[in-house]
Amino acid sequence: MAVPQFQYFMLPVLQLFSDSAVHATNECIQTAIDYFQLDENDLKLMVPSGKQTLIANRVYWSLTYLKKSLLLDTIRRGEYKITERGLKLLQTNPKQIDRDLLSQYAEYREFSNQENLVIASQEQNEKEEDITPEESIDRIYKRINEQLCEELLEIIFDKDPYYFERLVMDVLTKIGYGGSNPSNNIVTSKSGDEGIDGIINQDRLGLDKIYIQAKRWKENVGRPELQKFVGAISAQKSNKGIFITTSYFTKEAMEYAKNLSHPIVLINGSELAKLMIEYGVGVQTNYSYDIKKIDNDYFEMI
Repeated sequence: MAVPQFQYFMLPVLQLFSDSAVHATNECIQTAIDYFQLDENDLKLMVPSGKQTLIANRVYWSLTYLKKSLLLDTIRRGEYKITERGLKLLQTNPKQIDRDLLSQYAEYREFSNQENLVIASQEQNEKEEDITPEESIDRIYKRINEQLCEELLEIIFDKDPYYFERLVMDVLTKIGYGGSNPSNNIVTSKSGDEGIDGIINQDRLGLDKIYIQAKRWKENVGRPELQKFVGAISAQKSNKGIFITTSYFTKEAMEYAKNLSHPIVLINGSELAKLMIEYGVGVQTNYSYDIKKIDNDYFEMI
């Protein structure tokens, strides 16, 4: 049979977790194969890049939608467990789980309505001829990058805090802070850093310095943490700082930073992941397409 759309994988995948145990991605893939009785030809089908099977790719996206709807929770990279919400949904014996059903959850609606995703409602309501091929490609590109951002943050949480501090300095180096010499960017020692995780020397003699705070947190960063950081910077007789977290900043924290005489730069987890993608830190190009267009100047010269 033809490999079903990814949304139809969500029911058998979620049913796998009905025992409340932790299951890995490869178990989800095997469950989908058995559920739909996919044959050898189906198993050989690949996505256009040729680097992943079509089945694995669609199971992967079904897991994404289940997580965004808070029906599954990530335990560690590639391992998941069902939530209370997921168990309650299974108790209703749904005939299938698709985007229409998921729309009952506010978290899913927020996910589907974000500007940098392919908007589910548009996919359902717009006819194919209503959007251009370029718009369709752009939407798919944004969706893939959004998922990549989520994966990057999951991997970061599997690492120790000191690794995160070094990663942050790598990103800032790639952006251009400290010039082309990586030795200008220093990760402070694990103890006695007084709230400063890194130092960027903007000039060769180290007279112009930027101080870095990196928090590998899941809870949001509040105003007290920023105040401590500002105090640590002031103790160094400086007013330049960048505070980076894997989570987000509270409204009070952002207002505090905004009203400082010399505002510090705040970078949340989503922004950090996007910077990693933009500057090629921890990611690599999987495949690319060159989209050509007519060169009118050439034809006018003939």
